[in-house]
Amino acid sequence: MPRNRGTNGPWTAGTSGPVGPRDAVLVVEDDPAIAELLRHALRLAGFDAECVPGCRQALRAAAETDLLLAILDVRLPDGSGFDLCRLLRQERPDLGVIFLTARDALDDKLTGLALGGDDYITKPFSVVEVVARAQAVLRRTVPARRSAPLRVADLELDDETHRVLRAGDRIELSPTEFRLLRFLLENTDRVLSREQILRQVWQYDYAGGAAVVEKFVSQLRRKIDATGEPLLHTVRGFGYVLREPEP
Repeated sequence: MPRNRGTNGPWTAGTSGPVGPRDAVLVVEDDPAIAELLRHALRLAGFDAECVPGCRQALRAAAETDLLLAILDVRLPDGSGFDLCRLLRQERPDLGVIFLTARDALDDKLTGLALGGDDYITKPFSVVEVVARAQAVLRRTVPARRSAPLRVADLELDDETHRVLRAGDRIELSPTEFRLLRFLLENTDRVLSREQILRQVWQYDYAGGAAVVEKFVSQLRRKIDATGEPLLHTVRGFGYVLREPEP
């Protein structure tokens, strides 16, 4: 069972005052100086932050807390942050994930985003930027309470229950696919470029990102259009659009 918040354990917010149950952040970083810097900055920003140095401690902390966001180094003493992301997401599909690493090769960035990472920040970094990106990830990954479902034709996305239905049948989506569909539904009938999608869904902009967008659009199309009229269309040379079937 997750520990209660607001006790004297390591998940209390200290002098910054009480924080809500949506604010739990786990930093997985084996450099003590970097870990403490991030913990202090996140707590000052109102997050309930804990730092651990490796994969085993991260999995234990995730099992014991109502975790909402993980900030992961890729090179860890007992494994890879990429593998850790997979394991955490198996238990918490809605978990927000930011990779924070010195590995700045394009292939590493593509791997992190393809795994469903919400952002990828390279070292050296600005603490202010990390906090801002953490806040941005939570705005995207935490459903708004009592929000009205988004609909086009017989496709419905409900942020409150985190369910997607097509003609009443449940469609299972990964966290990244869910965010992508939400962005498309929020812009029904509007053609969105790959760059717009990359910035809004992943909050990232770099060469090669179009391949990530194409992959996830293809996956999403196979799921939402499998049992009905096509809704997700490619507009060659421009991007993608979600719209009602032609009459």
